Amino acid sequence: MIDSTPRIIIGTFDFTGHGYHQPVALDGAGTYVVPADKRTQLIYLRAGNTTDALVTLVLLRNGTPMRLFPLGARSGHHVPLAVVEDLFPETRLELRVAAPEGLSGTVVLDMGLVEI
Repeated sequence: MIDSTPRIIIGTFDFTGHGYHQPVALDGAGTYVVPADKRTQLIYLRAGNTTDALVTLVLLRNGTPMRLFPLGARSGHHVPLAVVEDLFPETRLELRVAAPEGLSGTVVLDMGLVEI
């Protein structure tokens, strides 16, 4: 039997855009680091965008983009992931947002991970 532990990143996070090519950290979102004795899988993402413009959530793995989640203006998405890959021990995940220069808004986030 495999012992698994769910991890949820949830909240509302403010941002001010610096352009689509310069994703910025979500205010207060922090990072997640896979425990040294575990592997982790990202299993779903639900997110909403409060602004009148397209924004993109950028999931970084050890500083490199791993997944892009475009969020339409004033809309939300639920993304069940069909391709699930192992994130190895001590992998660092960080969420950023790419948005038009000067655009301020809020991203609503519910991201599910499972540690195995």
